[in-house]
Amino acid sequence: MNLKEQIENYKPYNEQEEKDKAVMLKYINTFDDVLTRNNEFGHFTASSWAVNKERTKVLMIYHNIYKSWAWTGGHAYGESDLLGTAIREIKEETGIENVKVLKDDIFSLEIICVNGYVKRGKYVASHVHLNLTYLLEVDENETLKVKEDENSGVKWINIEDVEKVSTEKWIVENVYKKINKKLEKYKEN
Repeated sequence: MNLKEQIENYKPYNEQEEKDKAVMLKYINTFDDVLTRNNEFGHFTASSWAVNKERTKVLMIYHNIYKSWAWTGGHAYGESDLLGTAIREIKEETGIENVKVLKDDIFSLEIICVNGYVKRGKYVASHVHLNLTYLLEVDENETLKVKEDENSGVKWINIEDVEKVSTEKWIVENVYKKINKKLEKYKEN
């Protein structure tokens, strides 16, 4: 199933996801290049909500640009397999080697505003990330490593503490809390 079909088949959890899903589909229909940074208005990214086996902790990084504890994830670089992107990014950003996919389908979707910033000496203009989140499991005993050009910390955080450690208020209120509620329902099934 291609990216557009995956998004079309996704069942929104709430109004935010319903609206963001519609915008993502318009983006795909409007722009030729939504899978690379060449589209400076916005492009697809993939994140992971990587939990331990007990589903009590999430693996997070201290993001150098956002100066906050955050989920792992990154740009598609032209790939249409965004689950593969999420897996690649968590391995690169945390040093882990083994990842278990808990759900092949999109677990959450959101459009995230990114303020302008400087990366490697060049200014990157404000834009949006059309983000798909995937639910993964990682063994919390695996050795973790910092990826110094992107983060300055990697650690397991108790699910209930995520909103205390992240300073990105919009992300906490509109994404992390939503994902944790969805995780609770997922654990019940």
